[in-house]
Amino acid sequence: MGFRVDVASNSRHAIEAAEESWGGEEKTFENPAVQLNVIVQPTGGLAPEPVFRARRQMFMIVADRDNFACYESGSMSGSCFVSEKTVADHPWFRFHFLETMAYMLLAQRWVMALHAACVVHDGRGFLLCGHSGAGKSTLAWTCARNGWTYVTDDGAWLPVESGAPLALGRSRFIRFRDDAPGLFPELAGYRVGARPNGKLTIEIPLAGFPKVKTASSCRLGAMVLLDRRPDAEPAATPLASSEITDRLLRDMPWYGEAVRALYQKGVQPLLQVPAYRLSYQETNQAFSLLSTL
Repeated sequence: MGFRVDVASNSRHAIEAAEESWGGEEKTFENPAVQLNVIVQPTGGLAPEPVFRARRQMFMIVADRDNFACYESGSMSGSCFVSEKTVADHPWFRFHFLETMAYMLLAQRWVMALHAACVVHDGRGFLLCGHSGAGKSTLAWTCARNGWTYVTDDGAWLPVESGAPLALGRSRFIRFRDDAPGLFPELAGYRVGARPNGKLTIEIPLAGFPKVKTASSCRLGAMVLLDRRPDAEPAATPLASSEITDRLLRDMPWYGEAVRALYQKGVQPLLQVPAYRLSYQETNQAFSLLSTL
């Protein structure tokens, strides 16, 4: 997302996994680098689903005796100890350890994580907000299939010091629930895995879809609250921008007063962005409505 991350490891697998996540990206922010160490030992099995613990500036990811990590926001650094079987499973290792450490550290100082997808049309970014299951990923993919630019599926990031309504995203991958191939046949055949919340998902590398346009950042022109219901009357209704920003702040974990003050500052530019409630029953209706905004 434009921030520098230095990764050191005794395993080529860890470096390859980091390259899958971030290799080739350009640095756009001059902040000090996040420092991550990955120590791999030959013993131990594939890490089970981890638990997360925090105390002030200290954060921990604990799967078992052979797979755990500890990182600290004061120094913006962390270390991860995993088995060879865990690091060799790149999607599992990236999701549960490597990316979590990097993004959590960035979220303590320089960015605010938004539970939202993001797409771009005619140079205008659309932030797609809503609860889990509201259809953010499927709508983002529908937009991408129809020539829009894809930024992220359900994890956008707001640089808190920018002073502008900018959104950053992880545009290399998109993740769906396991029933997505029923909606999008081109997704059939991809591996199904489990996320920390227990939901089965499919991770799709967008390098396999060269016609899909991607961007790692955009300037927001609208915020959209997705309201998908079986009985919904399709409509796009203007909202107060504060209704969405308040919702985004409520969704954030509590990291302490200092981090909350950063987030409250970071969302201020979003108050100047038009906001809408998108009521719909199925994804094609939502895409048609979105195209009219």
